[in-house]
Amino acid sequence: MSENLSDNMKVIVFQLQDEEYGLPVQQVQSIEKVEHITRVPKTAPYLKGVINLRGVVTPVIDLRIRFGLKSDEITEHTRMIIVTKDDIDVGFIVDAANDVLDIPSDVIEPAPEVVGSIEVEYIKGVAKLDKRLIVMIDLNEVLKVKERGTLLSV
Repeated sequence: MSENLSDNMKVIVFQLQDEEYGLPVQQVQSIEKVEHITRVPKTAPYLKGVINLRGVVTPVIDLRIRFGLKSDEITEHTRMIIVTKDDIDVGFIVDAANDVLDIPSDVIEPAPEVVGSIEVEYIKGVAKLDKRLIVMIDLNEVLKVKERGTLLSV
């Protein structure tokens, strides 16, 4: 393991089903409890709607549905991770937001061909830490709208 902090990536770790996923801290604005979501008609099934977050209308994506997993009910552990891409805030509904880790870059391996039932296009790599595997998410791919090939916009 490298002792040089510049070789580490600070990551927010969250959970979907029984798996752990990571997003770089610099892409995450905040982690919120799930609040009332206003549905928007004729949107993709994974786009749950929008919220008013501190005066900003923010689209909300259910990451379970986006990744092709079965949707689950919202519990006291469910969180919304607010990410920013190209000056657009987006909320991701996740089962839980576990912790923040420093992951050495040398423990992140390229994405394997298959990672459970999640399409590999959403995955940047997999970090192996002791007995934990953390799937690193590719924010650009998650926010892409397949039908149009563009980033999600509001």
